[in-house]
Amino acid sequence: MIIGIGIDVVHGYRLERWQRIPGLLERYFHPNELQTALSRGRGTALSLAARFAAKEAFGKALGMGLTGIVLKDIMVANQHNGRPEIRFFGTALRALAQSGANRVHLSLTHEQDHAVAMVVLEALPDNP
Repeated sequence: MIIGIGIDVVHGYRLERWQRIPGLLERYFHPNELQTALSRGRGTALSLAARFAAKEAFGKALGMGLTGIVLKDIMVANQHNGRPEIRFFGTALRALAQSGANRVHLSLTHEQDHAVAMVVLEALPDNP
């Protein structure tokens, strides 16, 4: 059963500005997530924009926004084949549990200066 769907778009130039503000990225991104994005050179801003869009899309899928969730408790990572996945810690993990979802689908894309993320929260039976 689908619990919620969220989508968000973030402009890359927003993250280019954030990169110039000391400590701001560390406030919003998990350390591993930030390290991965910063290793992308010229693609850093769009990588961060996609990850931030995923956080916002998660809040929308919850139906409550990100109130009470520490943003760096949401980490976007890539599997060995490049497929994005979203991992949760602390406040985000509690919000996910309260939603009743036990599976999260994530899709990311970017084009020129726009990054888009879509999150689907699903509740699967314990014994399918």
